[in-house]
Amino acid sequence: MDRISLYTASWLYNPGQPPVAGGGLAVKDGHVLETGRADDLIARYGQPAAAFPGCAIMPGLVNAHTHLELTHFPAWRLRDGLDYHPRGFVDWIIQMIKVRRGVPVEETRVSLKAGIKACLRSGTTAVGDVVTSPDLLSAYAGTAIGGRLYLELIGQDRQLFEPRLAKAVAACKTVNGGRLPGLSPHAPYTLHSNLLPDIAAAADQMQLPFSLHLAESREESDLLFDSSGPLAEEMYPLVGWQDYLPAPRRTTPARFFDEGGLLGPATLAVHGVQLTPADAALLKERGVALCLCPRSNERLAVGTAPVQLFKKLGMPLCLGTDSLASNDSLSLWDEIRFALDCYKGALSPEELLVMATRGGAAGIGLAGHIGALETGMQADFQVLQLDGGCTAERLLDTCRVNAVYLQGNLARLDDFASGVAV
Repeated sequence: MDRISLYTASWLYNPGQPPVAGGGLAVKDGHVLETGRADDLIARYGQPAAAFPGCAIMPGLVNAHTHLELTHFPAWRLRDGLDYHPRGFVDWIIQMIKVRRGVPVEETRVSLKAGIKACLRSGTTAVGDVVTSPDLLSAYAGTAIGGRLYLELIGQDRQLFEPRLAKAVAACKTVNGGRLPGLSPHAPYTLHSNLLPDIAAAADQMQLPFSLHLAESREESDLLFDSSGPLAEEMYPLVGWQDYLPAPRRTTPARFFDEGGLLGPATLAVHGVQLTPADAALLKERGVALCLCPRSNERLAVGTAPVQLFKKLGMPLCLGTDSLASNDSLSLWDEIRFALDCYKGALSPEELLVMATRGGAAGIGLAGHIGALETGMQADFQVLQLDGGCTAERLLDTCRVNAVYLQGNLARLDDFASGVAV
């Protein structure tokens, strides 16, 4: 008989469901075999492999939108003499371009590995990570963190773009280690409209989902409407795209991607700050999920996503930290706490925890596999030191990460010896 490992705690908690006092889970072959009351599980499977009194066992968090390769961005910016606070969204993009130009692949790979470790320390067990180059995928070797790796696509010139797309699609076939591939057509301001059907066709052939930046800033909307603003006047000349600036299109970011065939049930749209009611309804009609990144939006002064509108439409929502180029940490716990205040009560603690678990899993196309502790699902969980009863509010107020398990195996991180504040 294959080995079954049992884990028990004062609480077993799946966000969106009542917590189980004195609960636990049995794990076999990296997946949840059974959950329930610890006494019943012990009677069935014997003594636990690990018991966690005063703690809650909860699903690992799913950070649906990250750029982990930018984890060392603050240090790169300082080293390059570009350590200033950008005045706005386009200033930030320009700073980003200048800093990235001086960073070799190996340094970027080290930065990505640091991002993986930072995620695990804060209870995140799966990510929707945007990867700019296939050369960086090797940074994931040797780690069991799960999720979806989206190969980024940027370009205006077809002659240059076609080999880039082919290389990204080929790299998708190499993604492994319990992770799945996807494509990330970056944003409406970094892709020519005539390239979108090629991306859609390539994704359809391999059944690859999308993650794309959408309606993040007012500057993006201005460019799509009448080809004006600082993206056209400052960013395009900096990267040599001034000859690709189109005539005024009188469209929106959502319609831009929709007309290119990129909006559908396998699409995760990120940010959505500047979505109009009509465009939000279009995303809902297409079955698109939406990832909110409130701290990044605040840092870049692009506005606040209309969460009440999204809830009214019943749009599927999840959460992401974005990167350390526009955020202070990769902790989804930090993101949730900020979101509570940022969205002024539109989302409750319980709703946000659901977004950070089941919602994130659905957003990156892994619903039913991760994001909850239920029979047949992957045994990715965090052990949280907790003072008192188990509620969403109390978890946000007092919990500390004591341990993280990936596919039923303990993640060996020294920081867990005394608990990590989240």
